Formats: sequence, C-alpha cells, structure tokens
Amino acid sequence: MEPPVNCQLCKNHPNSVFNDLSAESLDKISKLKSCVSFKKGQTILQEGARPQGVYCIHKGKLKLFKLGTEGKEQIMRFATAGDMVGYRSILSDEPISASISALDDTYCCYIPKSSFFQVIQDNPKFSLNVLKLSCQELGEAGKMITSLAQKNVKERLAEIFLILRATFGEDEDGFVDIKLTREEIANMVGTATESAIRLISGLRAEGLIETKGRKVKIIDRVALRSEALVFE
Repeated sequence: MEPPVNCQLCKNHPNSVFNDLSAESLDKISKLKSCVSFKKGQTILQEGARPQGVYCIHKGKLKLFKLGTEGKEQIMRFATAGDMVGYRSILSDEPISASISALDDTYCCYIPKSSFFQVIQDNPKFSLNVLKLSCQELGEAGKMITSLAQKNVKERLAEIFLILRATFGEDEDGFVDIKLTREEIANMVGTATESAIRLISGLRAEGLIETKGRKVKIIDRVALRSEALVFE
C-alpha cells in the first residue's frame, strides 16, 4: 500500500469534488480519512449494501455494475483517479444501486460517513459541488439508457469507445488507457460477446479503430463519432 497522501498535496485535488475546500478543511479530511487498497478484480461494495463511508480514488480504475437474473454483468459506468463513489447511497440513505469492483490495483482514500456529512455541513460550496456531481452522473446514466433504447448495436459500440477514451484518456502509445475483455465490452453495449467481437472486427476493417489484445486505439475519431451518431 502507498503511504497516506495529504489532500492538499494530492495531484487529483484540482479536478476533484474537493477542489473548492479551504486548506483547513482539507487538513481536517486528511486527519479523518484512512487509506485502503484493492487488488484487481476485488469487490469493494456489493449491490444492496449500505456504505458507511465514501471512497475517493487516488490511483486506479473501478467499474460499477449490476447483475442480471442469469448473473450477467451490466456495466453502468466507470470511475478513475479523482472520482468519488458511494456518496449517493449515503446522501439518499438507501442501499447502493450497483456493485463496485477494481479493474486494476487501486488505491483509495476512505472518508467515514459522519466525517463526510460534517464536511458537507461546514462547506456550502462543497455541498453544491456534490450536488452537481450527482446531477452529472444521473445525466450520463440517462444518456446511456437512451443510447441502449434508440441506437443499434454498432452505434452503441462506437459510442462506448468514445466514452472510454473521454474517461480514461490515452496511454503513451495512443491506446485508450484501460483494458477490457470482449465480454465486458459486450455487456456495456448490451449484446452477445460473439456479436461484439464481430463488430469490433468491422470497425477495425473500416479503419476507425486499432486493437492490440484488450487495448483499443481510436484511429478516426470523426468517423467514429459519425458512426455513433454523436455530434458537436
């Protein structure tokens, strides 16, 4: 496990929901939080659980997913460095709506429920940031539902690749900085694994993407956006 990181010194702080907190408030959180790590594939929270705190990701990637009646995963969204998970369940006082697991070795800061509420009560601007974050996530969920309902599988697949690039960026070789199995991609799109494999091959043959194992590189972003029916 990495050593504890002071919130003021965290490289993710400027892009996190905590960016407007005073130095005093950040020091207080640093003293109240604990630091936890998760191995790749480890479950952090099960759907239906009641979190007793929130997790702010320092390094790593998480996936939030639901299980269908036959045990098939439906990935709802991803979270990466600087993102916070578990907070909406605490704010609504309801069980968490999706399971959370680590896509790679992940290091998080854990803020207990009571401490999180204290920060909200003491910092109106932080409360507003949390509200904005919740609204943004609900908006993205709505877009995903609309996409599943109104777009065909190829259009959804193209859109998923664009979302992954926007979420995780690119590595030094230009590939989207996340490795997903074909089954995970198929579950996101809402199709069979065989269909996803065939469509990925089609996008590759058209020169829109390049693949290397589990990694994907977007070659023609304009054409891929057109395929996804995503316009500026």
